[in-house]
Amino acid sequence: MARISLFRLSAVALLLLSAYCWADNEVEAEDDSEELSVSELLERANSNLIRSKDDPILTEGDIAIDSGAEKNADPCTSQGCKWGKWSDGKVYIPYYITNHFSSREKAIITRGLESFSSFSCIRFRPTQSNDRDWLSIESQNGCYSYVGRRGGKQVVSLARSGCLYHGTVQHELLHALGFNHEQTRSDRDNYIKVLLQNVQSGMEHNFRKIATLNQGIPYDYNSVMQYHKYAFSKNNQPTMLPIPDPNVSFGNAKEMSRNDIARLNKLYGCCECPH
Repeated sequence: MARISLFRLSAVALLLLSAYCWADNEVEAEDDSEELSVSELLERANSNLIRSKDDPILTEGDIAIDSGAEKNADPCTSQGCKWGKWSDGKVYIPYYITNHFSSREKAIITRGLESFSSFSCIRFRPTQSNDRDWLSIESQNGCYSYVGRRGGKQVVSLARSGCLYHGTVQHELLHALGFNHEQTRSDRDNYIKVLLQNVQSGMEHNFRKIATLNQGIPYDYNSVMQYHKYAFSKNNQPTMLPIPDPNVSFGNAKEMSRNDIARLNKLYGCCECPH
């Protein structure tokens, strides 16, 4: 009897030790991810994905488009893409978080949504039955979003494996609000030199400039929309270098920068002055 009790105690102790080691490894893995920039997290999450015929076409790694013709277009300059402002000066954007996510994962998404209210007039709110346009936040194939308001149900994909970080949530929401990547800005060549010889074959289109609205805000190496210097590299060599000083650090953002916030407020006419 004593032997059986001792065996049971040993088994319980072993299980507890295994659970502790598993939890410790999970923390280490999470800590490793926290060291990466938003750009690196997105590239890691979206690399080697097998796209199905039902998935949208992706350009620049995480921008969803309906056809190849949209690769060089900016819907915000060609047709307008802003979400409407209400009489109280706020921009209310309905959203729905699908049941793919755990309560912890939903909390990460909600924190990203709510962060916009602390520095802009953007207010994400749960969708209601009479909403015609809304964001459907889902765990689909990778991290991606369309650029700007599309009309009707608009999917923002935040895959449970790799996309659920504060900065990546902000990044995809900025796409949905109408923003492109920093390195595709119309004035990009004044600040970034693209080294196409180091870019993976078939990925060159990710570095094409588009006619963007820059809101009079200077180019921002620290933007959460700026990709890192090795993005889409085929040989571990840089695909982008800052000019005139190639040693300037860039693409390391883990959340929205001051210029990201300023550009957002300018596009949506958020008043930053006290009344």
